[in-house]
Amino acid sequence: MTRILIMGLPGSGKTHLAKILKKKINADWINADTIRKKYKDWDFSKQGIIRQSLRMYKISKESKKKNIIADFICPFNQTRKIFKADFTIWMNTIQKSRFDKMNKIFQKPKKINYEIRDFNSKLHSIIISDMLQNYKWSNKKPTSLMMGRFQPFHKGHIKLFEKILILKGQVLIFIKDVYEVADNPFNFSEIKKMIEVKFNKLYKNRYKILKAPNITNICYGRTVGYKFNHIKLPLEVQKISATKIRKQLRSEKKLSRIKKIN
Repeated sequence: MTRILIMGLPGSGKTHLAKILKKKINADWINADTIRKKYKDWDFSKQGIIRQSLRMYKISKESKKKNIIADFICPFNQTRKIFKADFTIWMNTIQKSRFDKMNKIFQKPKKINYEIRDFNSKLHSIIISDMLQNYKWSNKKPTSLMMGRFQPFHKGHIKLFEKILILKGQVLIFIKDVYEVADNPFNFSEIKKMIEVKFNKLYKNRYKILKAPNITNICYGRTVGYKFNHIKLPLEVQKISATKIRKQLRSEKKLSRIKKIN
């Protein structure tokens, strides 16, 4: 059995992540509030917190599944030892909760497996599930397509990929073959390497890269078996410009190729 602890301050998103992750890894789930309600024990003194940790550990031992998730504040390093987690997730998404007492007593964890600093639980659940169990790409699985020139591949493309990944769980990346067409100085191998450097650690089996021709139109007749999704990105991400990046690279003499007009 793999005992998974999702810990953090009240309001940090523990329960939301637990609900999503539970489905992805087919786990049992123990929610702290549900257990406190069952035992009518709302004592948040140190003794009460230790008692709750012991209770959560004992309940986790009763699970028959391969994975079990427990989400609770678990504010002390002592209570984390009591729970004996095999995999610890720290929801470090907020600096303060609405409970002053808990803010004061909460101890920064000494050892964790994964730290979350934003509220994108859908994306983090994919990453965590892959850390716990090996994901295997299959052409038979529903797949999203991401296509572009990526001259170069930048932060905006990463944000776009992450949103696309959430849609179906795996992404086919088409790199358009436009090397030296107009101002496109990077070839397929260079762009592929840029992507792999960014993605291999977290998304190794969640994407594949193929070279595509210079596709300029996507046409269809009657209703087709796929959807067109407009991914809405924050304005600050939309403003990231590959043209400006290329200009900056040239000014820093990191890109010496002369543009070729065809």
